[in-house]
Amino acid sequence: MPVPLTLILALSAFVYWRGLLRIRSSPSNGVPAWRAPGFLLGLILVWVAVGSPLASCDAGSLTAHMMQHLLLMTFAPPLILLGAPVMTLEQGLPRLLGPGPFSRLLQRRYVRRVGEALSEPVVCWTAATATLVGWHVPALFALALRSHTWHAVEHASFFVTGLLFWWPVIRPWPSASSNPRWSMVLYLFFATLPCDILAGFLVFSDRVAYSVYLSDPGRSTLTVLQDQQSAGALMWTCVTIVYLVAGTILSTRLLVARETSGAGGPSAGEVSGIGSRPQRGVSRVEVAPR
Repeated sequence: MPVPLTLILALSAFVYWRGLLRIRSSPSNGVPAWRAPGFLLGLILVWVAVGSPLASCDAGSLTAHMMQHLLLMTFAPPLILLGAPVMTLEQGLPRLLGPGPFSRLLQRRYVRRVGEALSEPVVCWTAATATLVGWHVPALFALALRSHTWHAVEHASFFVTGLLFWWPVIRPWPSASSNPRWSMVLYLFFATLPCDILAGFLVFSDRVAYSVYLSDPGRSTLTVLQDQQSAGALMWTCVTIVYLVAGTILSTRLLVARETSGAGGPSAGEVSGIGSRPQRGVSRVEVAPR
């Protein structure tokens, strides 16, 4: 798993960087340079979660397991989406695929409809919450630890639903949502609730939630409980901080937009996601073939 994953991530980074250079060299440059470090850092965090030595520690430590979940669901996805990945990767693909393969695909009505349905905040929130809660059910948790296949499915589901969750907040191209942006502040707030409940249970419970960690003869119940409390505290702290920062940035942008709307600037409803500039969202960039 680490070698194929490393190759996939390295290839993604290469295609992205190639696309960014082509976009930056065009007159209609629509991707600021600061987006590239975010995207690349997101890829690195995915590798740390699944391909680094951390991946071999989760079988013996709930805290290490929680680190993986947080990296795949809370940290890596927003960084990747802030990098305007769809537009930039499209520009970096080989010419033999033809111009604008993603754009051509989005011109199909059924693809647009599926994309619009999947990007609805209710769908994104529900998918992420169901994934979070579902994989922390003791039976499914133990299944993922004992099976390499299900472990990979677990990691993939965390990452995919993490991207879904952050999509309506950041709204990279080709998003075209008309949802009021203030709703995203509530969206983030309600997303903390299931995380807080789960984290609180892990921190304050006097019972071992995942008996699979007791299978190691060298570990006592007290040690496993301490590890469980550490994992819960880590989740509680990280999720609260990340969602609070995202909500603060979004609220600030909306307040600034409200002030400028009186002077002919964009209204609060026209402000795009966290990663876009207040004046306008990132639009698709056309690059003439060389």
